[in-house]
Amino acid sequence: MQTIRGRIIAIFIVCMIFICALSALYWWSVATIRSRLHVSEQFEDLLNDILEARRYEKNFLFLRDYDSLKENIYYLNQVDKLTQQLAQDITRLFGKNAFKYFDDSVKNYQNIMLSFAQPENRSSPDEKGEEVRRLGKIVADFTNDLLMYKRKRIHDVLTVTLSLPFGFLGVSLLLLMVVTHLISSKVLQPLALMRQTTGKIAAGDFSPIEYEGNGEDEISELLAAFNRMAGELESRQEQLVQSRKIAAIGTFTAGIAHELNNPINNIYLTAETLLEEYEDLSPPEGKELVLDVLNQAERASEIVRNLLDFSRSERPAYTALNIQDVVDRTIKLVKNQIMLAGIRVEMDIPPETPSIRGNSRNLEQVFLNLLINAIQAMSGGGTIHVRAERHGTDHIRVDVRDTGKGIESEHLQHIFEPFFTTKGVGRGTGLGLAVTYALVKRHGGYLEVASEVGVGTTFSVYLPIPAAEERDPHEDAHSDY
Repeated sequence: MQTIRGRIIAIFIVCMIFICALSALYWWSVATIRSRLHVSEQFEDLLNDILEARRYEKNFLFLRDYDSLKENIYYLNQVDKLTQQLAQDITRLFGKNAFKYFDDSVKNYQNIMLSFAQPENRSSPDEKGEEVRRLGKIVADFTNDLLMYKRKRIHDVLTVTLSLPFGFLGVSLLLLMVVTHLISSKVLQPLALMRQTTGKIAAGDFSPIEYEGNGEDEISELLAAFNRMAGELESRQEQLVQSRKIAAIGTFTAGIAHELNNPINNIYLTAETLLEEYEDLSPPEGKELVLDVLNQAERASEIVRNLLDFSRSERPAYTALNIQDVVDRTIKLVKNQIMLAGIRVEMDIPPETPSIRGNSRNLEQVFLNLLINAIQAMSGGGTIHVRAERHGTDHIRVDVRDTGKGIESEHLQHIFEPFFTTKGVGRGTGLGLAVTYALVKRHGGYLEVASEVGVGTTFSVYLPIPAAEERDPHEDAHSDY
């Protein structure tokens, strides 16, 4: 009976056997009480007959009433009959010797009373009166003791019968505890483990369930099958991740090749033109071609720098920073571009905005990329809104909103992917937002984007507020960076 089904069936069989045994015991108790009550009634009849006989005995001895003697003899005959009928019950209760003593006393008592009915003995009741009273008392006391003992036996059986329901309740509770323990340890706990492990699998942890079972019940087989399934899922996940890595490497390589090929190709064409037409070019035309080579080289260098920022894994030194100062320094870097594009910048950063911990250069790069993205989205001028506020209890939120052309909804899900861009050829590397996203994640924050075509785009940067014990004691003062 190693299976849970077998154990439940075994417990059910034990319960049925117990119920049948208890029912049989209860029936036996009731039948025993009924039998003993019947015998007790006969003992009462015997005692009543003896008491009646003694009452008529007294009337005869004191009044010489021979009608009372006849009644006495009648009741003594009844006593003798009942004594013979109850011989086995009396012997079982008090033993054979006690019954013989009682039976002899009844017969002696009866013989003496019969002798008084003989004509020759009518004048001698006083001579045997004392003996008659002694024998009558012996018979009456014996019968009374017999009745009391029988009642005690009935009371004992009643006590046992009344305790049976409590015994049944106790055993039922014990069986219920056994079944509850079985269900809890063999069913509910493994199912709870499965629920927890399912959550871990959803989070990417394919560790098998560690369960100490005998391996032969249904739950053990289920958990073993679950572990096999988790193993298969892990294997398939590894294959999927590997295939995605290969695809990502291919996309990444193609992107790098494409982005680097454009400036290199331009440099090649410009240099070839300069070589072929060098003698025919005027100094200003030659200078223009050299400047074009330098611009294309600078563009290639920018692509390499973005790649390095995107792939850099080491964590830079973090210090207490005031977000107002970080944004102000970043705006100064693009001030000329903002003026040339006819863009107005509006800032709303309350003085009570909490300080953060981060790397100043990295965060300036984050907001620089977002501002450049906003400037390029508003070729005809517009407004950039920079707003900061506390978000919940543990983050600040910085919104960079433009009034540009917006981003199509189908492009939003790819906006942070490397080399993805909606700009024209030569206007972007497709790495700016990917670098921004990576830098924000490196600071323990996250980045969101919302856009509506024809209205504008909002990038929301969420940065964590350090715990009290991590803050600089002078964090309320503006950092001088």
